[in-house]
This record gives sequence, C-alpha cells and structure tokens, in this order.
Amino acid sequence: MARIDVSSLGDFIREQRDAAQMSLRQLAKAAEVSNPYLSQVERGLRRPSAEMLARIAQGLRISAESLYVRAGILADRAGSEAVTTALASDPTLTERQRRTLLQIYAAFQAENQMNAGEVPADDAEATSADKERTASDGHE
Repeated sequence: MARIDVSSLGDFIREQRDAAQMSLRQLAKAAEVSNPYLSQVERGLRRPSAEMLARIAQGLRISAESLYVRAGILADRAGSEAVTTALASDPTLTERQRRTLLQIYAAFQAENQMNAGEVPADDAEATSADKERTASDGHE
C-alpha cells in the first residue's frame, strides 16, 4: 500500500469541491464532518481515515473509490486515468453505476491485455474473409 500524500489528496478534494461549486462549509455539512477538520484535510494537515474519505466522497457526490486511490488505500485501476477519473467523478451517475462502469472498463482492459497478440491477426483474418465474401457476392 502506498504512503498517503495528504497534500495532493487535499488538493484533489479541494478541486472536486470547487468543481461542484460547494463552499467548505457546505461540503462539511454534506459530509457530516466539522469545518476545521475538512479545512485541515484540504490543506494536507490531516490524514483522513477510509470512513472519513467515504463521507467526503458522499458529500461531493463522487466515487469513494476515487478518493481511496488518491489516498493510496486502493490500487489504481489499469487504463486511462482520464477515463477512470471521469467515470468515478461523474455527478450524474449513482455510486452503483460508477462502480459498475469502472468494473466493465477494467474487464475490457484485462481482456485486451490478454488478447494483445491475437487482435491484429484476428482483424487481418476478418478483413480478408470480408473481402472474399464481398468479391464472391459481386459487390466489390
């Protein structure tokens, strides 16, 4: 497990709060934490527990997983960080929907890694077969 970089975690929480157009006070109330505690977390002075990160994520309406990854509690998922961050922080999705989409994305990534050597050959065979079929149908 990686060591928590509380300063970068605090910066990330502040960025998410700013993106959600919430004041510190509004987020503290939504997350059911005190204003001073949240302020200290954002400034990198406190290291929040997993439970506190879950509360903060709920208050921000983002995936707790995104905060756990930033805090080093969970391993980062494979794939594009832009995609996983966008999925994990999309406010129009429920927590369950975010989790499901991230799992599907991870499954596609794993499948593509397993088939990395086979994909070009399969594509070449499919293209060749398509050309033969088109030629025999007289549609070339």
